[in-house]
Amino acid sequence: MFKTATPILASLNAEETIKFYTEKLGFTFHNNWDGYVIFSKDDISIHLWPTDDESIPKNTGCYIYVTAVDELYAAYSEQGVVHPNGKLKNMPWGMRQFSILDNSGNIIHFGEDISEKA
Repeated sequence: MFKTATPILASLNAEETIKFYTEKLGFTFHNNWDGYVIFSKDDISIHLWPTDDESIPKNTGCYIYVTAVDELYAAYSEQGVVHPNGKLKNMPWGMRQFSILDNSGNIIHFGEDISEKA
């Protein structure tokens, strides 16, 4: 029944968010409706809604399942966006993952299923 889901995160500044997601993360920008911005990359979409409350993105995040997590980690490390406490590692629940903070403070985890490789 279910097919996909789209995270809707908070953005403190639409223009800075557009720059971050396109230049640092390599997402394609689609629309900006009064600060509500939409991006995609491969089969993933991310929406961000505008807020002035800095506490919201600091308490918000999402998990994106990927393939080739090592390559993505290398690319995002070059961009300087990997969270200091979110380095690439194998997790006990069978995922190899790392984390970033976006320009507003949302945490995004990127993980590849390695449970079959163990």
